[in-house]
Amino acid sequence: MVNGLSGERMLLGLGIGIIVLIFLVLKTKIQAFLALIICTVIVGVVGGMPLNNITLEDGRTFGILNSITSGFGGTLASIGIIIGFGVMMGQIFEVTGAAKRMAHTFLKLFGKKREEEALAFTGFLVSIPIFCDSGFVVLAPIAKAISKVTKKSVIGLGVALAAGLVITHSLVPPTPGPLGVCGIFGVDVGSFILMTILLAIPMAIACIAYSRLYLSKKYYRIPNENGEIVEAKYQEPDYDAAFSMDMKNLPGVLESFIPLLIPIILILVNTVATAMGKTKGIMSVLIFLGQPIIAVGLGLVVAIFTLGRKLDRHTALVEMEKGMMSAGIIMLVTGGGGALGQIIKDSGLGNFMAEGLAKTAIPIIILPLLIATAMRFIQGSGTVAMTTAASISAPIIIASGASPLLGAVACCVGSLFFSYFNDSYFWVVNRTLGVSEAKDQLRVWSITSTVAWAVGVVELLILNIFM
Repeated sequence: MVNGLSGERMLLGLGIGIIVLIFLVLKTKIQAFLALIICTVIVGVVGGMPLNNITLEDGRTFGILNSITSGFGGTLASIGIIIGFGVMMGQIFEVTGAAKRMAHTFLKLFGKKREEEALAFTGFLVSIPIFCDSGFVVLAPIAKAISKVTKKSVIGLGVALAAGLVITHSLVPPTPGPLGVCGIFGVDVGSFILMTILLAIPMAIACIAYSRLYLSKKYYRIPNENGEIVEAKYQEPDYDAAFSMDMKNLPGVLESFIPLLIPIILILVNTVATAMGKTKGIMSVLIFLGQPIIAVGLGLVVAIFTLGRKLDRHTALVEMEKGMMSAGIIMLVTGGGGALGQIIKDSGLGNFMAEGLAKTAIPIIILPLLIATAMRFIQGSGTVAMTTAASISAPIIIASGASPLLGAVACCVGSLFFSYFNDSYFWVVNRTLGVSEAKDQLRVWSITSTVAWAVGVVELLILNIFM
């Protein structure tokens, strides 16, 4: 453990902190962001971390306050600007009718009663090259528009989209996490992509079923005229109205999708070029433009000057500011989750748990799965969970003669387990869909991610028998 901390004491601190967090968000008037910070402080204090920052021998700053500020800032540094750009773009989609046009296009493409499949498939493809956080913020307006015209619950539609995004984000290269796992295990990336795409399909189907059969009925909420997601009296889906809705004076299909396609294509080019080592000349410019912050920013600029050309300056600014106001709470609770995850990383608790699992007598191929699952639950980041599990288990897997390919898959599957308060995507999904109660947030997203994990575990066990 770092700086002489006790692993057992930090584990006790985590347990007490999580209990307090759940109590605060369920039973008190304390807002989730403040509750996350309180939980983070409790974990550090009970775990024995320094109350005031100290400087370690290697020059790093170590302490509770440093973990809170670096975790909060580090999380928002990676996705905060993207969230801001994304919600502004979404507001432009909403006010100009582009979201309605995109919704109508998806309905026609996939047919009646397949809205969840359409959104999950979209997320499934989009999240292969880009992070699921960014993808969800950019694509959420489509789910809201489909909900508005069909009268289907936006919760079920949004969760189907979120599931499609997170499954391929967690399993399929060239997303950085899975790509790193491939490198650690030394497996062929092409074979890994093929296997994980095949494994991801049943996982997505199970999440679609959960969202359609349970969430859509349990949480019937639709956007009102102002775009706010509100509870409503259940209505049967009106497909005829959706397919015959008035498309006059709306942007065209290409015009509506261009602001969305530009960042996706740029980020894809960036990812592929970087993975192939093509980083010189014109490719260096494309890699820069393909950084998520730049790419989504360019998409927003295109949306302003194409879709927004029919809006006067005052209206355009007011609408974008309206979107920015909704981003505030998303950013705060996302940063709070990052602070909780950071204090666990800084203390070394994650590695302490992982190394303990590595010493047990469990079946060899289950080892990376359990390490990744435990790491995911403890510190929240799926990427950290899978890469840590790979680093610890790869030498053991390879030395035992077991399949490195299967070991790599196990690391990625484990990283999907029970997304909750310390995962930024948990907050992005729930807050974007207007889910504010903790128990509802757990049902809406934590259970969904666990459904995907459970299907992946079954697939992994079946593959282990044959491989």
